[in-house]
Amino acid sequence: MNRKGIFGLVLLGLSQMAAAEIENASFETFSGNTPVNWTTIDSGISVSQSNFAQQGNSSAAVVVNTASQSNTDFLQSVDVVANQTYEFSAYVYHTEGGVRARLIADGFRVYSNPALVNQWQQINFTYTASANETISVGLRFYDVSGFDGSELVYVDNFAPAAGGSSSGSGCSTNPVTVSILTDNFGSETSWTLRNSASQSVASGSGYPNNTQISEELCLADGSYTFTINDSFGDGICCSFGNGNYAVTAEGTQVASGGQFGSSESTTFSLPVSGNTGGGNTGGGGEPTGYYASAAGLTGFALKSELHRIIRNHSVQGYSAVWTFYLSNELDRFYENDSSILDIYSERPTSQDAYNYTPGSDQCGTFRGEGSCYNREHSFPRSWFGGDIEPMNSDIHHIFATDGQVNGRRSSFPYGEVGSATFTSTNGSRLGSARSGLGYTGTVFEPIDEFKGDLARAYFYMATRYEDRIAGWENNSSSSNAVLNGSSNQPFENWVVNMLVDWHQQDPVSQKEIDRNEASFSHQGNRNPFVDHPEFVSQIWGN
Repeated sequence: MNRKGIFGLVLLGLSQMAAAEIENASFETFSGNTPVNWTTIDSGISVSQSNFAQQGNSSAAVVVNTASQSNTDFLQSVDVVANQTYEFSAYVYHTEGGVRARLIADGFRVYSNPALVNQWQQINFTYTASANETISVGLRFYDVSGFDGSELVYVDNFAPAAGGSSSGSGCSTNPVTVSILTDNFGSETSWTLRNSASQSVASGSGYPNNTQISEELCLADGSYTFTINDSFGDGICCSFGNGNYAVTAEGTQVASGGQFGSSESTTFSLPVSGNTGGGNTGGGGEPTGYYASAAGLTGFALKSELHRIIRNHSVQGYSAVWTFYLSNELDRFYENDSSILDIYSERPTSQDAYNYTPGSDQCGTFRGEGSCYNREHSFPRSWFGGDIEPMNSDIHHIFATDGQVNGRRSSFPYGEVGSATFTSTNGSRLGSARSGLGYTGTVFEPIDEFKGDLARAYFYMATRYEDRIAGWENNSSSSNAVLNGSSNQPFENWVVNMLVDWHQQDPVSQKEIDRNEASFSHQGNRNPFVDHPEFVSQIWGN
């Protein structure tokens, strides 16, 4: 991204009072093309009055143009008082998404989200004055990918405004506040808020260090997932500063934290009455109304609607799988020793032959079974074309497994073995398919304890990637053996029959329920076949 500023919008304070009032903050009064109490001093921008407004009768229609980029200021005088706190904000409306606005409050602060086109968004920053002085407050615009050299942006309702804040008369739906105290590396922190359709409704990034950020939102009823990210992967507390975050809805805190890895997510519903939140520790449960649009559907129509619900999840990247395992791929169900839960070595009713310590035993290289654990694409990545997102990091089908056994499985289909050529310490087997399976090649058979888990992971893949999977059949001989080239079923009959049997014989366990919750927190979508096992028969029959 080009971080060169295209256009600066600077406000200088007027009042000696703590309110730091901005005159004509809502752009209701113009003299020609100049808002009263504002001054434009360069031809690189043009400003005019528009009757399209966030509130009131008009706004400032600003055309940003790269032909001239110097001294493009839009000025007004405002003073601040030592030790007083101010909530500076403005509303911005992007029409194309080729530029983004950055709020200035005695330095460059928060950005608008240019992807939120054709809607008003508020950007704000809480500032505490260190002295009686004049500071710069306002907006600067930056070009992003897709900028065509000229773009119209509407600006309205700066606050605090003279005569009272002009940022609105209150939230008529559900007021939500996102508060973040950044650590020593504020630029590493970003966040998104997505609705139940995985659409971003608000976001923030580009923050200064050790600074309190506050965003005020008005949201419609529904389910939302808040995700905070740290690009370095060490959270915002406590190694490099004491950062923290909190999301408050209608006066109730629905998410909070600071100690996490690359990201942390929490799901909550609005209104908050009776809402327990999805949480980031599992057990939150299916958000109210998550599958409401699928009610009454059956067959492939149901599958297609589930695809619409769970598509467009938040891609965390392949390296984030390791971080997920540190907290969410642990044995709390068998030996309950918090070692890595390796589905190719776990012995459900006896002592495991070996155990892996989270983090320190991850592969690397291996010399045999028991050397290290790695990331097993239960749906092999060669089937979908290799290191391609979002499939490559989709946590719903990537399980922790022994590196050696993972290597022996390779990309062979799951199946039921007649004659084994390799058996792992927990009884997982590789060999030729049993007679009557419907397939005669080499297959890998996991133990019964995890067959249902893997079947539901495959039903998830068939649904989540309904729009792509038809093109994967010929990527390898194994994918050709499993896939039939369609987007509906999309497995060969022998695969469907086997997966349905595994699903029925190994019902959803608490381990799966907890993992589904953690996966939802991790990437913002769920496995419908863990939440609703009945969907399998409603789509694929019995």
